[in-house]
Amino acid sequence: MLAPEQKTNRSLPDSQPLATVDPVAHVRQVVADSGSSFFWGMRILPQERRDAMYAIYAFCREVDDVADEPGSDEVKAEQLAEWRVEIDRLYERRPTRPTTQALATPIESFNLPKEEFLAIIEGMEMDAQNAMFAPPIDQLTAYCRRVAGAVGLLSIRVFGATQPPADEFALTLGDALQLTNILRDVREDADMGRLYLPRDLLVENGIEIGDIDAILNHPNLPAVCKSLSETATLRFEQARDMAAQCDRHALRPALIMMDVYERILRRLVQRGWQKLDPPVKLSKPEKLWIVARRGLF
Repeated sequence: MLAPEQKTNRSLPDSQPLATVDPVAHVRQVVADSGSSFFWGMRILPQERRDAMYAIYAFCREVDDVADEPGSDEVKAEQLAEWRVEIDRLYERRPTRPTTQALATPIESFNLPKEEFLAIIEGMEMDAQNAMFAPPIDQLTAYCRRVAGAVGLLSIRVFGATQPPADEFALTLGDALQLTNILRDVREDADMGRLYLPRDLLVENGIEIGDIDAILNHPNLPAVCKSLSETATLRFEQARDMAAQCDRHALRPALIMMDVYERILRRLVQRGWQKLDPPVKLSKPEKLWIVARRGLF
């Protein structure tokens, strides 16, 4: 559910004493620097819930930076393993990093499950291990569950949505947001050597899995993107039906994200799939209008 529009490496230098960093100020700064649509949905939350979401976002941002920043596979694996140890420390009430220190109160206040933080790390490990090049659809589904569904399940608890459909709503919306990200960022991801479009659809449309530029320039690629966009559209529709069975007031931050990303997906569909860049974004006034509409009603 956290879908950054620009990446900012906020990792602290090894030489900087962690004790001098205010945890809440740190996670707020990570969000402020991110340029993410996530920020707009969080603005309407009360302070305690907002800071909890900022801490969740900062965790996601920092483990994602490990996977995305330059470095050897071995170093990335070590850094992500260190994050696993740090999550253990967090749940033993002895976190050592500013972001996990900021998470200490939210995990108690909102009963945040440890396994969802570990699932997010697992998703980043898939990226760091270069496992996401034209993945089989089952692998893509597992990836979306880890990097988006886990965030959704954490977020729902902070929002205070407790009705039975809320978890399923979070997972379904997570799929929709992540698939929209994939479609929006095909070119940007390709520049990093990644291709999240599922192997099954590529093969079905006669596209050989090989050189990434040949894949992106294949005349049948638009059919692949169109098919994936139809799946994303269906997930948005399913999430909307589930939201109607929940406390919509509690879900307002998630509904803001849904509105933003549905608009992005519609614009991608309207633009067509012959052109893959630049990424589609909403203007600040559009986002403010969505926040105002969801924040007031």
